[in-house]
Amino acid sequence: MKQRNSLRIAIIGGGPAGLTLARILWTRGVTATVFEQEASSDERPQGGTLDLHPESGQVAVKRAGLEAEFRALARYEDQGMRVMDKQGTLLIDNPEGMEEGERPEIDRVVLRRMLLDSLPEGMVRWGHKLRTLEAREDGSHALTFTNGRSECFDLVVGADGAWSKVRPLLSTAVPEYTGVTFVELGLDDVDSRHPEIARMVGNGSLFAMAEGRGLVAQRNGHGHIRVYAMLKVAEGWVEEGGIDFTNAGRVREGLLKLFSDWAPPLLALIRECGDRIVPRQIYALPVGHRWAHRQGLTLLGDAAHLMSPFGGQGANLAMLDASDLALALTEHEDWAAAVREHELVLCQRAEKAARGAAEGIADALAADAARGAFEHVSQRGKSSAEAQSRA
Repeated sequence: MKQRNSLRIAIIGGGPAGLTLARILWTRGVTATVFEQEASSDERPQGGTLDLHPESGQVAVKRAGLEAEFRALARYEDQGMRVMDKQGTLLIDNPEGMEEGERPEIDRVVLRRMLLDSLPEGMVRWGHKLRTLEAREDGSHALTFTNGRSECFDLVVGADGAWSKVRPLLSTAVPEYTGVTFVELGLDDVDSRHPEIARMVGNGSLFAMAEGRGLVAQRNGHGHIRVYAMLKVAEGWVEEGGIDFTNAGRVREGLLKLFSDWAPPLLALIRECGDRIVPRQIYALPVGHRWAHRQGLTLLGDAAHLMSPFGGQGANLAMLDASDLALALTEHEDWAAAVREHELVLCQRAEKAARGAAEGIADALAADAARGAFEHVSQRGKSSAEAQSRA
C-alpha cells in the first residue's frame, strides 16, 4: 500500500468541494492536483449567495484554517428571512433568520476566491476538461483531457458536479428532473436604483410561493439582489418555447403573464430586473444514492448527492464531505480503507438531507406554499440546533 504522503491524488472540479479538499490536504502535508475545465476563475458567473452552516460548511472552513478570512468576507448582516403570500402579505419577518444569526452569507464567487487564494500557485490546473478515465492493472487510473494531456493517479476524486464524468465509473444513477425550473433574474445597485424593492427584500432572503409558482429574492454582496422565478413546468418547457428567451424584454413579458395575479410589489422583481436572465432546470439524484466502493475512485458534493436547493444543504455538505475525506486520508494508515469508510458516512448523511430537500421543493410549490415554506424553514432551524447540540 502506497504511503499517504506519496499518494498521487487528482481532484476533478474546482468548486467548493474540490478546493476545500485540496486546501485541507495541503495544510496536512499532502499535495493534490485540481483539474478544472474552466479556462480561468472568472470565466463564468459562480451563482448566488450561500449561508454556511455551523455544523457543516463552517466546520470545513475551520479545518481549512480559514476562519479569519471567512469572518472578514462573510455578510453576518444579511441573514434575515421574510415570507409573503402572493398578495404581498408579510407572513414572517425574522431579521436574524431562522437560525438566530448562525449562518452568515457569502457569495459563491467570494468563497471560491478565498479558497483559491489559500492554495499554492499551480495546484489548480485550468482548462482541463476530462475526456476519459481508465483503470490500470496497478489500481491507479489514467486521466486524459480534451487538451490532449494525460496523467496517472492513485486516487481520483470526482468533485465535478451534477453531470460528473467520474460518477459513471461508480454508479449508473443519473440526475432526474424535479419538475421545477428556475428563471434567474437580477437587480444591481438596489439601494439606490430600486429602493422599494430593497426595503421589501430587507437584509437576507424573501420567499413568496403559491400554487406551483414562486419568487425568491436574495441579497448578494455589492448591492445586488438575485431573483429566482420558480415554475412547475415540463422538462422540455424551455426548449419548446414556454417563454421566448430570445431577449430579456420578452422573458419579462412572459413571466409577468405567468404571475399576473400576484401583487405589484412582487411583480417589480420581474419588471425591474436586468437583462441577464438564465433558465435553470432543477435536477436531483435519487434520494439514497449509493455506489459500490471501487479502489482509487470516490465522489464528493453534487457528484455524489445532487439535490434540490430547498434545504440549503448542497454546498455545505460538499464542503463537509471534502473536509471529512481530507481527515480520513491524512489520519489513517490504510488510506483505501479510510475512503471506503468515509463513503458510508457520506451517503448516510446525504440521504437524510436529500429527502428533506425533495420534500422542501414539493412543499414550496404546493397550494399552501407560503405556510409550507415556513414549516420547512422552521424544521431546518430545529435540525440545525439538534446537530449543534450533538457536535
